[in-house]
Amino acid sequence: MNQEHVVTMQRQHWNAFRKLGIALAALLAWSNFANSQTWTPLNHPPTFSPSTELLLTDGNVLVQASESGDWWILTPDSSGSYRNGTWSKAGTMPSGYGPTYYASAMLPNRHIVVMGGEYNFGVMDETNLGAVYHEVLNEWTSLGHPSGWTQIGDSPSVVLSNGTFMLGSCCSFDQALLVDEGTSSWASTGSGKADPNSEEGWTLLPNGKVLTVDTENGMESELYDPATGSWSLAGNTVVQLGNPCGGDVAELGPAVLRPDGTVFATGGNGHTAIYNSKTGVWTKGPSFPKGYGVMDGPGALLPNGHVLVGAAPTSSSHCYGVGTKYFSFDGTKLNPIAAPPNAKNDKSYYGRMLVLPSGHVLFTDGTSDVEIFTPVGGPNSSWLPQITSFPSMITRNKAYVIKGKQFNGLSQGAMYGDDSQSATNYPLVQLRNNATGHVFFGTTYNFSTMGVATGNNIVSATFFVSPGAETGPSTLVVIANGIASSKVNVTIN
Repeated sequence: MNQEHVVTMQRQHWNAFRKLGIALAALLAWSNFANSQTWTPLNHPPTFSPSTELLLTDGNVLVQASESGDWWILTPDSSGSYRNGTWSKAGTMPSGYGPTYYASAMLPNRHIVVMGGEYNFGVMDETNLGAVYHEVLNEWTSLGHPSGWTQIGDSPSVVLSNGTFMLGSCCSFDQALLVDEGTSSWASTGSGKADPNSEEGWTLLPNGKVLTVDTENGMESELYDPATGSWSLAGNTVVQLGNPCGGDVAELGPAVLRPDGTVFATGGNGHTAIYNSKTGVWTKGPSFPKGYGVMDGPGALLPNGHVLVGAAPTSSSHCYGVGTKYFSFDGTKLNPIAAPPNAKNDKSYYGRMLVLPSGHVLFTDGTSDVEIFTPVGGPNSSWLPQITSFPSMITRNKAYVIKGKQFNGLSQGAMYGDDSQSATNYPLVQLRNNATGHVFFGTTYNFSTMGVATGNNIVSATFFVSPGAETGPSTLVVIANGIASSKVNVTIN
């Protein structure tokens, strides 16, 4: 063997070793990334079976007890920790109403609206009942349904940019806008819809339009335009997303708007697709592992711009398998991450997610094991809410107006396949006392917009300072979808 050949072989061995080292380093880095994203149980687990969670404007979380009309409130501790939070009983829904799989939303007046339900007290019903939760009074009152609607069931819903609540019927083409909750006044909308609303979800876009993926119209998608009150086709999703397993209407997973303006849409059959809201073009996304899909189920936008989502086994013979796996979509890849302890017993639709003001995700699956997901990495600085006008001197038991940019975040936050909506695209005001470090929330309402990704537009909200807020020098931040603005200095009298 000549010297030149020896050198060549040495170089080949070195290159192979170097490539192996790079691969091992990448694998180690990913392993550290995946393992650093943790699930942690609450220190005070609930005494009931928690289901859908909704974020109140005072920083508390309203949580339903499964298959009942009972609701509870999770209050963070004085440092703002939800893991150390405590439970208290909230109001009970009107007699005869205890829905499962329903439409839900926060309104600009800080009322929570719940409409319909595939089940009522655990019995399949497709009920047309509804109710409103009054945060200040801690009580529920009945809300009438649109005229002529005999069914609402597990319906899609969305709060439009102008603050109007839009509702779809589970089992027809019907959609309506809530005009006045006090008189249960509704107005019909949504002409031109290509297929019924069944199993579809609605994603609010930066331009104020609403995107849906059709479940009974091939691979088509549609856009609702509030200006015209009508739907139009929005293009082919490139890959089939709906899974008509067992002959039912095709099931989908969540479709989550990301900071770059793309919508990550997940399918019950394991495929995903990406919609660019700026160009109106669909492209194929990465697929879940073979045999896994999101047959209904939650997804949440993390502060780092990734989408947290779970997928479970599904097949033509066994549509809803147990053993949910979790992934973080980074804009390109579906990266497997650790799962919560009970995931091995969960079907994909068991889970519910809520983006907390702390940047964590609250996860329930109907068991007492409520988990907090801690992501890694933070937001891009351009994603932060920006305060432009605020009161520097604050008196307890009074209300103030605060103004700025991107107070509603860049997305609705958390989504579901169709029902169980837990959007958080509204601003929260958090105060922290300099001397004690204790955290207080000023209850917000009168949001000037309920849009997303409002850019350089100046928006506003009113916040009320509770009598229990500690006095003295403090800092104030505005939070949307778990992302906080830079601090400003205030003094509380």
